[in-house]
Amino acid sequence: MSEKKYSDMSEQELRTEIANLKEKARKAEQLGIVNEYAVYERKATMAQSFLIDPSTIKPGELYRITSDPGVFFQVEYLKGRFAWGYRLGGVKYEEALPISLLEPLKEGK
Repeated sequence: MSEKKYSDMSEQELRTEIANLKEKARKAEQLGIVNEYAVYERKATMAQSFLIDPSTIKPGELYRITSDPGVFFQVEYLKGRFAWGYRLGGVKYEEALPISLLEPLKEGK
């Protein structure tokens, strides 16, 4: 069976895939296999990006980075499921983050 690309999966297939990846990550963590844990976590993050409508991420706006509390990200542009931009504070270098790691500032708080 050939692996299906995230872009070809339905919402339910993505949710199942994310749950499977999170479970594999949990088992790898329990076994102390750090690099395997990191790979599964990254794959789950990418799969989650396909559950988000990229049009909800607006260039020019600030977002919280869910994996890095207290750090904000200025989105410059989108390319696929990645937001390109800069973290605020510190050295300003362009980087790309999966859109699933971005949380709007305006919602709720």
